[in-house]
Amino acid sequence: MSSNFLRSLLSLVFLFFLTFALQAQVEEEFSSALDSARAKEDNKKDSVIFSAKYVRYATLNMLKYATYTKQIDTTHYNFQYYNKQNLPWNPSINLGSYGLATRDLLFQPTKKIGFQSGFHALERYLLTSDSVQYFRARARYSELYAVGFFFADQVFKAKLTQNINPNWNLGVDYHATNTDGYFYNQDYSDRKGTVHSWYESPNKRYNMLANLTFNKLDAAENGSILNDTIFRDNKISSWYSATTRLRGQRQTRPYNKWNDNSFFLRQSYYMGRLDTINKAEPDMEIHPTNAIAHNTHIRQQRFVFYKNEPDTYNAFPYGTFIEVHDTTKVTTISNEFTYSFYLRPKSVLKNEAKLNVGFQNDLIWLADSVSTDFYQNSSVKGDLSYKFSDRIDFNVGVNQIVVGHNFGDYLYEANADILIGQNVGKISLGAYSQNKSPEMVFNRMNYTYHQWNNDLEKSKTQNLSFTYSNPKLGFKGRLEYFLINNYTYFKEVDNPDDNSRLDKIIEAAQYGNLNFLKATVEQNFKFGKIHFDNRVVYQKSDAMHVIASPELYTWHSLYYDSRWFDVLNLRIGTDVRFNTPFVTPSYSINTGQFYNTNTSLEFSTYPIVDFWATMNIKRVNLFISSNFTNQYLYPKGYYSVRRYPMNPANFRFGASWKFYD
Repeated sequence: MSSNFLRSLLSLVFLFFLTFALQAQVEEEFSSALDSARAKEDNKKDSVIFSAKYVRYATLNMLKYATYTKQIDTTHYNFQYYNKQNLPWNPSINLGSYGLATRDLLFQPTKKIGFQSGFHALERYLLTSDSVQYFRARARYSELYAVGFFFADQVFKAKLTQNINPNWNLGVDYHATNTDGYFYNQDYSDRKGTVHSWYESPNKRYNMLANLTFNKLDAAENGSILNDTIFRDNKISSWYSATTRLRGQRQTRPYNKWNDNSFFLRQSYYMGRLDTINKAEPDMEIHPTNAIAHNTHIRQQRFVFYKNEPDTYNAFPYGTFIEVHDTTKVTTISNEFTYSFYLRPKSVLKNEAKLNVGFQNDLIWLADSVSTDFYQNSSVKGDLSYKFSDRIDFNVGVNQIVVGHNFGDYLYEANADILIGQNVGKISLGAYSQNKSPEMVFNRMNYTYHQWNNDLEKSKTQNLSFTYSNPKLGFKGRLEYFLINNYTYFKEVDNPDDNSRLDKIIEAAQYGNLNFLKATVEQNFKFGKIHFDNRVVYQKSDAMHVIASPELYTWHSLYYDSRWFDVLNLRIGTDVRFNTPFVTPSYSINTGQFYNTNTSLEFSTYPIVDFWATMNIKRVNLFISSNFTNQYLYPKGYYSVRRYPMNPANFRFGASWKFYD
């Protein structure tokens, strides 16, 4: 039995003893502490008691249609899923360590149109302007979050926000990550953050949202390991000692770096009648009858690949280049104007019609090692919705580029939510039609090992979806159908003669008519304090070799949930995830793209078992986890991307602490 397993086991045992010690202490002191606390509160005069319900936030999407907020989340539900690569509801394939290049495991086409760079490998780790939370807080609110400490992944987050006056809030978020990985040159680091502000006029008509966001992501590249039988090699003393294809260090360290900085400003004004819900309460809502808004978004992205060493072990396509410094820079300035009109009976929101129309202009500057170009797009937007009582909500939307580089791109969408009954559940119907230009990297590449200048056709997607959910039964099922023409992807160039000079050379490709069916079922059971959550996704296409995604993915979580005296809440359980074998893609290092290879080799993904526990004590959340624990039994390892082994068994610990008084 290895020392890592013993450490994980001892840590879990320690957590059990800590939990029961806390329970004993709570039981012993609860009565006397409660009496003294009540007496103390009774003797206070003119006191103000702050709680989480007075710390509230809103997002850009929420504030586009009305002014309302949500209470901060003080629970520890899903607190153990700190790594965005391993989210059960959005699993991924990746290069085997936190922060390295990642791609969705399941088929999830984007509904974005217009100019897109096409770089996605580090996208999960970005802080973006539209994900910022804007706060209202009667007292200063702050939060500290840390994972790792003396372990391989060290993740730190800090949040501070405060109302300067009742109408103006200012806040700061800062994230810092350092990871070592498990193989040579697998380290990752990032520094990212945002400064944000929300101002609302005393008469509740004018709102101003502003944020300044920065990201600096640095992911080392090792080109994968040389030993393709590492899981069966008894001579390997440590995974870090395994030879990798890229060995440079310090000034010659190979890496992909992203810099992504942006400024966002939104100003909106409500005209006409205002309808108020829960007036003077923390959850007060302001609903306008007419509104105008203007958004300005300035974003600069820089994608860099660097190496400075000979390609001794063939990590790249054929070539004699030693120093490589490939760069792409994208600068975008967007301006959007919108007008919204709401028709409803006075102070009644159950029967409401909404019309939103808008115009957006994008200015884009694109530069790489060879050339600099300028593009622009102008698009019209609109959506019409009608809400009848609380049972039917219908919406249709239009987004079309009418002038510019991506002229002809459009997204037409319709959705309907129908509540059958509180006990019966809800049905959601959806459909969309999309015409989308290929992302920039498919049409243009001026890098050292890859060069092309394509003029690919637009992709056309037709989608239908049906969803049934019943929260009382813990059930949700979703069925989706896609018909895609000119599905665009990367593949290795054809090489029927096994010419070594063609190895690892990739090209953009398009597939004619692709049919895709996706079924997702979620069923959560509860037996007293025992919970059993399940998620199953089935995918089927007539071009699974092009999609490069498994046919079946399942995730199951069995855990015990207990609360003592509203002071201590503990969850302890195990997760099991699995997907069927599929032809996994390879990774092109200098372009940062995943691509389909000429081989039909499939990798088996055995069930991966994790053990975890989460705890909440007032404002403190804790988690402890032992991941891929079944490696100590079987299997010894697995892959999700060719040549890149996934993480071995590991142990993690994390904590967060909220302050709001």
